[in-house]
Amino acid sequence: MFIPLHDANRLKHIDRQHVTLGIIALNVLVWLTTTVGGADFAQAAALGLGYIPSVAHDLAVLPPELELVPAQLTYVTYAFLHGDIMHLGGNMLFLWVFGDNIEDALGHVRYLIFYLACAIAGAAFHGMVMPESQAPLIGASGAVAGVIAAYLMLHPRVKLWVLAFARIPLRVPAFLALALWIGTQFFMFVVDRENQISWAAHIGGILAGAVLVVVMRRPGVPLLDRRIVPPEAVELE
Repeated sequence: MFIPLHDANRLKHIDRQHVTLGIIALNVLVWLTTTVGGADFAQAAALGLGYIPSVAHDLAVLPPELELVPAQLTYVTYAFLHGDIMHLGGNMLFLWVFGDNIEDALGHVRYLIFYLACAIAGAAFHGMVMPESQAPLIGASGAVAGVIAAYLMLHPRVKLWVLAFARIPLRVPAFLALALWIGTQFFMFVVDRENQISWAAHIGGILAGAVLVVVMRRPGVPLLDRRIVPPEAVELE
């Protein structure tokens, strides 16, 4: 639909998005590690660290050699695994463009908690929709969907440069691109339940991100771009 390239939205409270950069680096490192290990290693990692609803709900068990972490931890660990370079690159590009401003609005520690909570919500909603599934869920899409929803709640009027249909460069208000993206996730959840993409995980992340940003944002950070913070009011941490 569209590929985000850049947003004209400077940081107001932090000097650098350390947590966002760390999350991106960790995702890339995990992907490189599983890729270098070969297909069998990547499959074992997906089974041992991915979120498997039937295992998390005690409806199935993994062979002991594949139990890399307790099942409850896979609500988080799944979000740092990716299937291929396109899966990784797409998620990390969205996180790169939108994550810094959410980190700025929440602060480093609360942003990390926010990100992990959105990942957990994505897995939980996926598990509610497909409780008996034995397929591992992997990818940062649920957490990134939460970041996108939070960005829409905070900065709907910020202008974005995007590639529409991956070809046409456009400069549009964030609410046009992001509301369309979010609407598409709900539409696909209804009409495409059998696809390999977990639309449910996206929706879980979206719902969590939209709610959590309201209660976790810094005091004085407005919703919906209702107030512009002047440069002299900016404090870095």
